[in-house]
Amino acid sequence: MLLVGATGAFGERLAEGLIRSGIAVIAVARDPARLQRLVQRLGPHALPESRDRSDIDPAWLAELRRQHPSLFALVDASGPFQSIDYRLPRAAIAAGLHYVDLADARDFVGGIDALDSEARSVGIAMLSGASSTPALSHAVLDHLARDAQEIVSIDVAIAPGNRAPRGLSVMQSILSMVGQPIRVYLSGRWTTQPGWGLNTAIALPGIGVRQVALCETPDLDLLVSRYRPRADAIFRAGLELPLLHRGLQALGKLVRFGIIRSLAPFAHPLRALAETTKLIGTDRGGMRVDMRLIDRDGVLRHHWWTLTVEAGDGPYIPTLPALAALKMLATGDLAWRGASPCVGILHYSAIAEEFAAYTIKTEFGETGMPPPVFRRLLGSAFDDLPPAIRQAHDVQGFLALEGEADATGPDNWTGSAIAFLFRLPRPGKSLPVRVEMRSEADGSETWTRIYPGVTMRSNLRNPDSATRQVDEVFGPVAVRLAWQSTTDGLELEILRARLFGIPLPRFLRPRSNARESIDAGGSFHFDVPIALPLIGTIVHYRGWLKVVGGNGYAPDLST
Repeated sequence: MLLVGATGAFGERLAEGLIRSGIAVIAVARDPARLQRLVQRLGPHALPESRDRSDIDPAWLAELRRQHPSLFALVDASGPFQSIDYRLPRAAIAAGLHYVDLADARDFVGGIDALDSEARSVGIAMLSGASSTPALSHAVLDHLARDAQEIVSIDVAIAPGNRAPRGLSVMQSILSMVGQPIRVYLSGRWTTQPGWGLNTAIALPGIGVRQVALCETPDLDLLVSRYRPRADAIFRAGLELPLLHRGLQALGKLVRFGIIRSLAPFAHPLRALAETTKLIGTDRGGMRVDMRLIDRDGVLRHHWWTLTVEAGDGPYIPTLPALAALKMLATGDLAWRGASPCVGILHYSAIAEEFAAYTIKTEFGETGMPPPVFRRLLGSAFDDLPPAIRQAHDVQGFLALEGEADATGPDNWTGSAIAFLFRLPRPGKSLPVRVEMRSEADGSETWTRIYPGVTMRSNLRNPDSATRQVDEVFGPVAVRLAWQSTTDGLELEILRARLFGIPLPRFLRPRSNARESIDAGGSFHFDVPIALPLIGTIVHYRGWLKVVGGNGYAPDLST
């Protein structure tokens, strides 16, 4: 087996796994001294070939095959893959060698299927991204989604320990996307977010909480094309030390504001700076995959998988999908042929078999999530609502609506200031509006109303299941509402309000007689006036909405 990039952080570890599995390795790298040290450590089943990746061509591969008739595959563990073409995969095709790589570059992995017909014509398998992403993440997700009727959202995150080796190619790969606009599927539509943005925290059993942020990998496209989530498909990565993690976010702002074009040219000094913190932190890291789905019984569920690793074994994880694939190719157990991202081809069990040699622990879990707020609020009356209104409140994980609204604003500067503070719609006619409703783990729902120039967000929760009351929280203001079903929709009444938790007297409470109804054609309409005592109208917006995206998406788990 020919291993390109054998002296890299991942190449060395993949070589160890191959030798341990009884597969001889021809190790290729540029530095003869490092290469010689590697093959001496690996033993007699490793042979050195000092050569640059760019100098590998079909003629040289053909000569190697003549010298080593058992040579069956070429694996590329060099990188970074963000700036290279398909010259090496094409050389593998010309030589009739199976091809496997550890690429994490979005375009490189996503475009490998352009070589599919050529690979099939010579009967070889070409697997790109046989690493933590997308091979391992999709193997896990295929397992989680096996009983899914519909996928709502997917979150994948990797959080290595601070003492993990920092290969230059990995550093260049990460730095090349920090602060850059990244195309990501979020809230049911494609948008752009800055690299190393969308920061959140994940929990890893036995390790604790780690910060992770948006990272550009092939998964950002493949998660959408294969699982068709209703809401989100996000891949994140993080650094163990908050100082390094937040520091990288701060440097990303230099890119976002156009002060510098990219952080990639600073890979050497930033790597050296990061190395000075090696004694801080741990060698414990992990990976987490979360999926919200609607199961075959129509129940919203949260499924997850975690992987944790200790004793410095973390850098082996990205090599294990490639190791599993190469072992199966060597024995003939992998019959698949063609060129594709490494998704839907390796089963989770095949990769998990490789975990046993390391301090790797994995855990699967799942839990049900509460029904939508308005189903709990109204009980059996919910099913009696007009279809358009019922659909507009049936938040199974995520729901998006779009339409138009007319809005009128306050008549005085005090009202205008309050409207501005709470991000209320600005006055206008036929304003485009989008409403995104998201189920939260605690059973509440977050509603995001997007008008031109303003985004208004609130959280709705049912404080008492015995009543038809809901608390709607706008920042420091919490309003207790009573909802009643009518013959053509819903009406609400404001019962009380709190500011920073302090009850407001009646003469200071906001006033509203909001209602939802249907028109003659059965379409959903809303009418929301909001006023304050002594100030008058703050806003009055009314219009129509319809569900977009819709339900009924199903995962496409074909290869």
